[in-house]
Amino acid sequence: MEFLQFLSWACIVFTVGMFSTGLTDLKKMRASKSADNVQFLPFLTTCLNNLGWLYYGILKTDGTLVLVNTIGACLQSLYILSYCHYTNDKRRVTSQTLLAGGVVCGGWLYFSVLLPQGESQLAQLGLTCSLFTISMYLSPLADLMEIVRTGSVERLSFSLTVATFLTSTSWTLYGLQMQDYYIMVCVYSAFGKYSLINLHAIPHNDKAKTSFIDIFATVLIY
Repeated sequence: MEFLQFLSWACIVFTVGMFSTGLTDLKKMRASKSADNVQFLPFLTTCLNNLGWLYYGILKTDGTLVLVNTIGACLQSLYILSYCHYTNDKRRVTSQTLLAGGVVCGGWLYFSVLLPQGESQLAQLGLTCSLFTISMYLSPLADLMEIVRTGSVERLSFSLTVATFLTSTSWTLYGLQMQDYYIMVCVYSAFGKYSLINLHAIPHNDKAKTSFIDIFATVLIY
């Protein structure tokens, strides 16, 4: 039980730390009074992910999931509101936010009203959350394709890579202890992030010499 409690706190600390990386974008928006160089969709999709896992945690009465995703949803909401305030393309942002709201309402209707309460409800919700989380972790593939094109790793955020790797590993171990296979799916993302860390660790003077084969191997591992 002590090890499980340790993993619980590790999940909380690492995950909240990963969510807090958005504060850098928030600071950038406040300083420039603009959201031109900040991506909006990661905030929106992460918020959706938080809400899904929050509901899953409530159904499972898992305090760790509930706490982490409550904090995450609040932070992402802050980022979303800040982006809406500073962006010049308010129409696009509003439409995307409304679409996300529709997804949340539709998901709540399906999982809370249409599905009978019990194991089937929990299993379908867990599977949906897992697939959505995996799709989010695949988002850096665009950066990997840029690495393949340029042979440079400058586009990678090392701090976010480390935070995601530690978070994924913590949740994988936590899922093993809880025997929850839906939480354990993060292990695949952890391996992918580990490969990115190794790629980012290439000395600066060797980055230009990074072979296409090495980069392609990283993509395959991911």
